[in-house]
Amino acid sequence: MNQRCIALLGRRDEPTDAVEEYCRYLGAALVPHGFTLELERVAWHERGWRAALGELRSQSEGWRGARVFVQYTALAWSRRGFPLRFPGVLRILRAAGAHVTVVFHDVQPYGGRRAVDRLRRSAQTLVMRDALRVAAGAVLTVPAEKLSWVPSGCPKAVFIPVGANLPVTEAVADSSSSIKGEVPTVAVFGITGGETGQVESAIIAGAIGFAVKQIPKLRLIAFGRHADDAEAFLRRSLQDVAVDVEASGVLPAEEAAQKLSASDVLLFVRGPISSRRGSAIAGIACGLPVIAYAGPETAAPITEAGVVLVSGAEKEELGEALVRVLSDRGYRASLAAQSRLAHEQYFSWKAIAAQYAEAILGK
Repeated sequence: MNQRCIALLGRRDEPTDAVEEYCRYLGAALVPHGFTLELERVAWHERGWRAALGELRSQSEGWRGARVFVQYTALAWSRRGFPLRFPGVLRILRAAGAHVTVVFHDVQPYGGRRAVDRLRRSAQTLVMRDALRVAAGAVLTVPAEKLSWVPSGCPKAVFIPVGANLPVTEAVADSSSSIKGEVPTVAVFGITGGETGQVESAIIAGAIGFAVKQIPKLRLIAFGRHADDAEAFLRRSLQDVAVDVEASGVLPAEEAAQKLSASDVLLFVRGPISSRRGSAIAGIACGLPVIAYAGPETAAPITEAGVVLVSGAEKEELGEALVRVLSDRGYRASLAAQSRLAHEQYFSWKAIAAQYAEAILGK
């Protein structure tokens, strides 16, 4: 009989909940190791904090000795990114006798220069440090040495990268090179909303516009969150060049995997790449080269995949990287092979579950 574990989530994200998907893929991968991962929520957003914590106290009475993985993002536990009640959730679980591990999907406090941004950042840092102190263990989705709020050599913290929330197998990744079209295809998986998304859309259009000057024709497929919002801008920006633009919003996971596998390269501009960027790892999982910005969180094992890093110091760097990848078949194939190997070793759910089983669950 499998040992019971619990993944505890906060507010559900819309239109898709990447953290819930993470838990479902992880749960399926833990079954061969002898564990069953059940999903539960603290419904504070629907019922209010008083009622939700009361329900948690009652429910957790049956969790004595159970492994509870509490999933942390700032907005899952607060409306505006001030998750000050989160450590109290952990204390309720500890009092019930559960073995509590916090999975930090948000590993950095939010940015911004306004006074409220600085206050929010201080609150989030305080909460993460308190959570690390209260919990028996922690899963960090980037290496601890990249995080200033984690004490050096912290024995509680284990680094485990995220996987792709897609039904990708090694067979899909291996076969991806055989289903490419004649026109080189650049994939963009997800665009940030609001003003940040407008900046990202301009960067994408600039890189594609630069590349098509040296490559006769290109195809751009953008899909995922807010990609449909960017469609009009991308079409308008690229209307005078030989680029076919296809944009859609959130797709079924199977269709998203198919689109990535049929592409030649993933262009990732949603901030610097790191081992917590699931949409970038989706490209790696599908056996693609990935072109992305380097940043403070960029480190192994993400750098072992077929990732072409640019600094962002020059605005044409992304376009130049696209030209090199798309015009050199051998180079592109080498990068794709690196991505497939990195996925198998580090980012597949099989590899992630093995790390959970060994480092946290003691199997």
